[in-house]
Amino acid sequence: MSPDTSLLIPDVGSQEPSSTNPSAAVGELTIVMPCLNEAETLAICIQDALRTLRENGIDGEVIVADNGSIDGSQQISQENGARVVHVPVRGYGAALLAGIKAARTPFILMLDADDSYDVTHAPRFLTELRNGAGLVMGNRFRGGIQPGAMPWLHKYLGNPVLSRIGRVLFSSPTGDFHCGMRAFRKEAFEQMDLRTTGMEFASEMVVKASLLGIPIKEVPTTLKPDGRSRPPHLRTWHDGWRHLRFLMLYSPRWLFLYPGLALMLFGLIVSLWLLPHQRTIGRVQFDADTLIFAMASLLLGFNTVCFAVCAKVFAVTTGLLPETPSFMRWFRYIKLETGLIVGTVVFITSLLAAVWAVLYWKYSGYGPLRLDQMVRITLPSATGMVFGAETCFVSFFLSMLGMRRR
Repeated sequence: MSPDTSLLIPDVGSQEPSSTNPSAAVGELTIVMPCLNEAETLAICIQDALRTLRENGIDGEVIVADNGSIDGSQQISQENGARVVHVPVRGYGAALLAGIKAARTPFILMLDADDSYDVTHAPRFLTELRNGAGLVMGNRFRGGIQPGAMPWLHKYLGNPVLSRIGRVLFSSPTGDFHCGMRAFRKEAFEQMDLRTTGMEFASEMVVKASLLGIPIKEVPTTLKPDGRSRPPHLRTWHDGWRHLRFLMLYSPRWLFLYPGLALMLFGLIVSLWLLPHQRTIGRVQFDADTLIFAMASLLLGFNTVCFAVCAKVFAVTTGLLPETPSFMRWFRYIKLETGLIVGTVVFITSLLAAVWAVLYWKYSGYGPLRLDQMVRITLPSATGMVFGAETCFVSFFLSMLGMRRR
């Protein structure tokens, strides 16, 4: 994985506390709004949020996580009763991370400051949190999307497809992966240990909660056209690709393991089928040429499975993915010594097969041999030596990755 600012943990920056004891719990619910030049809609969002808290008897506050606005958003926030957290690191996730860290309540609700979400639905989220949910997602497809609130490409392709992919890859119950209005327990959020600072922050939250087994609930909410005169910060194809890339990178099983196992199984079956002699299906003959491609599939699949194991260990040791019981069990068995023994045995066995092929050639007077016969000896032996050597090297690499975890 190449270095990417979207995978950096931000410095939360400075904040203006509203209490002499910042660590003390203040109220029940904090509403956090990320802000970057939202002067047009910020005041109404804060006023609606505070009114919702007051009318429903909810003890809480509003935090505006300002990401370097130059349109007076900070002053607007303070004048309307919100607490401002200044976030020097740019990014949607960076702003929210800082605002959430500054919250001093057990429950937190986040939503955008563009007046597109209905903050009066906050009690729905809070009820689920009080009932034991760790993460409560809003679902705009269940609540209603007003005309013009979401581009048709997002509504009918982007969001449904990415949400479906997220449900398949991570067994998540979430029907709207990218809803910007969601609530969670602060202890559950800390357990997630989120790392991304860009738009992937929203997806990472759902992914981590699903993998950690944090109880997830959904409530219907609505989306209306935002009140800004300028275009939104979102870029359809760029941000869509970033979210898809993120989902794939966070699932080594689907990105590497399953394709690798499929390639290995295909290559193994075809190789075993062709090793004894050529085969004929109808008028089509399969011989040494097909065997070469089958061995290549077997080798490529093995390399891909090795990528899957290394990616999983890297993700766990760096905190990108949580440890799971199955991972811990496998890590007890997949050790440097085990890999070296297996790799060495496979390499030596294959080497002996290669030596036997050379001796056979010698006893034939180093003359021409039938290519189809020799390929069935030399190709498996060469492939086996590559398997053995790579197993040893991968074992050393995994041991290096695991040193930090140990």
